[in-house]
Formats: sequence, structure tokens, C-alpha cells
Amino acid sequence: MSKSVEVKAETVYKKKLLKKIIWIIFLLLIIFISVIYLFLYIVYQGGRFTVNLDKNMSNRKNIYLSENGKLSGKSRELAADTIDYMDNISIKWLPEDIDKQGTGAHNGDNYIAYTFYVINAGKENVHYWYEINVDDSIKNVDEAIRIMIIRNGKKVVYAKKSKLNGNAEEGTKKFVSKSIAVLEQRKNFKPNAKDRYTIVVWIEGDDPDCKNELLGGEIKMHMDITEEHTDKTNKGVKVNEKKRS
Repeated sequence: MSKSVEVKAETVYKKKLLKKIIWIIFLLLIIFISVIYLFLYIVYQGGRFTVNLDKNMSNRKNIYLSENGKLSGKSRELAADTIDYMDNISIKWLPEDIDKQGTGAHNGDNYIAYTFYVINAGKENVHYWYEINVDDSIKNVDEAIRIMIIRNGKKVVYAKKSKLNGNAEEGTKKFVSKSIAVLEQRKNFKPNAKDRYTIVVWIEGDDPDCKNELLGGEIKMHMDITEEHTDKTNKGVKVNEKKRS
């Protein structure tokens, strides 16, 4: 009789232990899925295009970002509103005065447009770099993406190089690399000066790589404004020097 009781008690204990283990595993899975969901939410819903200023530039050089062009709205990070759906269009369909349609987000049908300022509130000339990075591209939608940067009225359009011949697409400047779309240096930014930027992003329907395979794709990008740029190449790491005060 005692052996029967011992076996039964052991069986009950094992069942309880198994249930406890299963419950713990279930809770861990819930936590894991929640963390992944939160990460994806932050990455894809927390603003698909942000502008970030190197904090050293504001701390040491008194350089700031601003949507309204005034120091009352100064910041080190700006975020553009997104659009839920973007169909392919032609650059010819964009408004000719797109850089004069107010500040902040002024998106249109099937394109993102964002206007902001970089302000030099310091007392010395500054050289800075502006860089747009492709953080993620789903279904290779970046193959047909166009990025237009209008700085103080001067317009440049950037795109990935042609798959057909490796050259720049017509009317564009080639992306620097797979992850860096734009990399330019602004020299001699004088005290009390303001640089007005309008960033426009769309899918170019006339691009040979604009195909049905891109449907359902997403892209996440951000813009960095820094005093230095580190160029990582196959030859090593090269730091572009700047004049230190």
C-alpha cells in the first residue's frame, strides 16, 4: 500500500512540475513576443524619417535644428509624419514649389515631404556633414526610391545605381552605398545663418526597377547632421579631419 501511495504522489508531483514548467515557458514566450512587438513598433511606427543632430555641435558650436526656423523651436531631433501607403509616381507630378509649402511635414499623395532648418547660433564658421541612412528596406523597395534634397533652393535627387549598367539613374546622383543614400558636406556655415532643407521621398514609377515585386515593401531612413564623418571602406576606417577650435 505504501509503495502505491509513493508512486501516486510522485506522479502527481511530476504532473505539477510539468505544468509549472509549461507555464513558465509560456510566460517567457509572451514576454519575448511582447519585446519583439515593441521593437518593431518603435522601428516602423515611431516615425519612419528622423533628423538627428550631433549633440557636440549644439553643446560646443551652438548649432540647432528647428522646424519653424526660430531658436524658440530649437531641437536636436526632429521627426517627420509618415503616410500609410505610397504608390509609384513620377517626379513630374511633384509640386514645383514643394520647398515653399510651409515647414514641418507637408506630405502629398504618394510622397513624403519635410522641411526644417539648421541654425548657426554660434560665433564661428562651421563645416558639417549631412547623411541619410537606409536603416531597413523590405522587398527591395529602395531600388526605386528617390530622395530629393533641396537646400536653400538648390535641388539634388538621389537614387540607387542602375542595375542595367551600374550608372546613376537619369537625373540623379548615385547612393553612396547600400546603407548610405546621401553624404554631403556643408562648408563655411556662417554665424547667424540658416540652412533651409526640404526632404522629399517617393517611389519613382519611371525607374526600370519599379516592378510589382515591390508591392508591400517598406523602407526606414534617418538623417544625421554631424561635425565629423567616419568613412568605413574596404581599405579601413578613414576619418575626415575637421578644424578644431
